[in-house]
Amino acid sequence: MSEFDDAMRLTVLEPGRARCEFTQGWLIGRAVNGGVVMALAATALREHLSGGRHPDPLVLSAYFLSATLPGPGLAHAQVLREGRTMTTAQVSVTQPREGAEVEVERLRAMATFGELDETASAERMPPLPAAPAPQDCVDTRQARSDFRPPLMDRIDLRLDPACVGWAVGKPSRQGRMRGWLRFADGRPMDTISLLLALDALPPVTFDLGLRGWAPTLELTAHVRARPAPGWVFVDCRSETVAGGLFEEDARIWDSTGRLVAQSRQLAALPRPGWAPGSGDATPAEPGESSPGPGE
Repeated sequence: MSEFDDAMRLTVLEPGRARCEFTQGWLIGRAVNGGVVMALAATALREHLSGGRHPDPLVLSAYFLSATLPGPGLAHAQVLREGRTMTTAQVSVTQPREGAEVEVERLRAMATFGELDETASAERMPPLPAAPAPQDCVDTRQARSDFRPPLMDRIDLRLDPACVGWAVGKPSRQGRMRGWLRFADGRPMDTISLLLALDALPPVTFDLGLRGWAPTLELTAHVRARPAPGWVFVDCRSETVAGGLFEEDARIWDSTGRLVAQSRQLAALPRPGWAPGSGDATPAEPGESSPGPGE
């Protein structure tokens, strides 16, 4: 079993309620990467849908209510409407609060599932951008171990050299982050793991010269096709920074040059010393919020 499949493993306790385990291997700082939590939520929904007729998440909109931490969790799934070609459902991911008999909600999402046709034609889609080949990009696994979060050992991420000036104190300030991605253990990408890929790169705020934790408020992902085997290319950019918030748009192409996923998220700008547990209050739990992409 791959590391990602192990992270997605669920134990069904009763219909619509399953137990999961978040491990240290998917951390960014003290928190579990938000893309992993979204993928787990989508996995719980897919397993709850009747008959497996609608295996692919077409759209998922997630609100991040507090930082997901290593340890046990629960996924609560509910079907809202089941049709002939699509099913819409909601899911909540919770964790027990230490020292109290209450569950803290980490993420709440709504999603529509269907079945993507691998042979369907693409009438209109943006082409794969020109970019250096993976072997000509910067291998993030070569970063110092004290600088590289555990998540980066689970994925093979090669960043476009034009987007890594921030690592040596010279950000381009274009608000862009892009590169090639695949699982480090060779597991092929699928429609569930694309949700992780949409949120796996360092945040575009790094390229704006803003280092630190960028907590995501909401992320909406659209999955457009089942990815072909091999690398996927992830392109993230931000064009609006205002009121202490920024948007990040991500698009993913597979190894054939086909657009397979896209997303938009709203996140808070990093502030010095701001991190999960730093004492900054959120509506769900004091001191915790959700990490942004790669955060």
